[in-house]
Amino acid sequence: MAQPSKYSNVLIVGGGLIGSSIARACREFGAAKHVAIADTNADVRTTLRGLKICDEVTEVADPTHADLVILATPPNKISSTAKQLLPNMKQGATLTDVGSVKGDVVEKITAILPKGISFIGGHPIAGTEQSGPQAGFAALFTDRWCILTPTDETDLTAQTLKKFWQTIGSRVTFMDAGHHDLVLATTSHLPHLIAYALVGTATDMETVTRGEVVKYSAGGFRDFTRIAASDPVMWRDVFLQNKDAVLDVLGRYIEDLTALKKAVRWGDGDTLLKEFTKTRDIRTRIIDAGQDNPQPNFGRDGTGDEEE
Repeated sequence: MAQPSKYSNVLIVGGGLIGSSIARACREFGAAKHVAIADTNADVRTTLRGLKICDEVTEVADPTHADLVILATPPNKISSTAKQLLPNMKQGATLTDVGSVKGDVVEKITAILPKGISFIGGHPIAGTEQSGPQAGFAALFTDRWCILTPTDETDLTAQTLKKFWQTIGSRVTFMDAGHHDLVLATTSHLPHLIAYALVGTATDMETVTRGEVVKYSAGGFRDFTRIAASDPVMWRDVFLQNKDAVLDVLGRYIEDLTALKKAVRWGDGDTLLKEFTKTRDIRTRIIDAGQDNPQPNFGRDGTGDEEE
């Protein structure tokens, strides 16, 4: 029997930024009839009940009636949570996740997947440096890409999950799990690693005080601090789970950085100009693709405040 274009019952495991935003978006865009959130943190559950963004909040995840189960836990808990829930999921149900590393998760969950249950890895490329249920909002996924990693892109289950993400505002693409991890190592994981390192270096320098770093922060450093303010637990897990792809891209980055270091040392202006011109084109293409604001200073009003 064909599945509906939206799910009747959705269970979200994890009520943080992403999980709470999915719940809000389900209600805002009518993507599900009933949405439940399970979270083991008592404070999170209290906040969720106060926000009234879903139909049910529980401590223990009960997937027995869910058509779609979304794992929005920290990355290192996705596979173990799936192992606990899969035996109790109903026939024909779909399990997915929102983690930014796919290869490790797909391999582990596929190995324990019962017959009659579908698993499709997912990654909505959306978020802010804020965390917790109070930081979520329904439009978080609007016009943002969501990558799904089904084994069969034409399968009805994959198409139904695609429709779900499109309903809550996402642009959806299918991708091999391993290729996803390499792409995200390049576009997301390495930039975060660099941001953490750069901010750490600036604040640890003996010849520049932390007060001066804060007081005289230029736009570039300020934007690095925004990235480096992201959830440290989540990013620790990301780097450990995707270490091979990150190390691959990091090695290439170190080679390129070394070349720029030599150009600066030897006053090689031609090399510097060539590289800076090439990378400026990427910024133009990102804006043309609708992935950022073309206004000067990222659309800030000049006061230094930034809206997420």
